[in-house]
Amino acid sequence: MNENKIPKEQVDNLYEKLDKEAESAGYHLNPEEEFTRDLLDGLLVNEKRYGYWACPCRLASGEKDKDLDIICPCDYRDPDLNDYDTCYCALYVSQAVVDGEKEVKKIPERRPPKEEREKMKKESGNKTVGISKLSKPVWRCKVCGYLCGRDEPPGVCPICKAKKERFEKFLE
Repeated sequence: MNENKIPKEQVDNLYEKLDKEAESAGYHLNPEEEFTRDLLDGLLVNEKRYGYWACPCRLASGEKDKDLDIICPCDYRDPDLNDYDTCYCALYVSQAVVDGEKEVKKIPERRPPKEEREKMKKESGNKTVGISKLSKPVWRCKVCGYLCGRDEPPGVCPICKAKKERFEKFLE
C-alpha cells in the first residue's frame, strides 16, 4: 500500500472547499476537474510530508521558512494569472480560461533559483523595513480600502470583489 495515498473523499472535500473559497475571493480553480483533483492530491501529500501545502509542481525543501513563497497559494499566483491567465501549476486560472477564451499553456518559472533566494533573504535580514524601503508597491482598493503589497493589483479585490481598475497605487 502507498503510504502517501490520500483518500478520494479527502480530495473531494478539499476541492469543494477551495472552489468555494476561490470563487468568493474572485479566483477560479482550473475547470479540468480530474487535473485539479490530482493537484489537490499533491497538496495533501505535501501537507502529510512537510506539514504545509507546498506547491505540487515545485520541489520543496521540507523547511517551511525556505518554502514560504511556494506554499499554496504561492507568492507567484497573482503575477502569473495577470501575465499568463494561469498560475505555474495551473491550479488557478483566469476567467478567460474558465470561459474557454484562452487555453492553459506552460508558463515560465518566476521563482528565483535557490542561491538568489538565499542572497535576497540575507540582504532583507540586514535592513530595517520602513516606508522608504518597500520591496513592492502597495495597492489600495478605492471601494473598500483593502491594501496589498505586490507588483500589480489583484484582478479582483478579495474583500469587495471590485475589479483591478478600481485599485490605485498607494505607496511605493
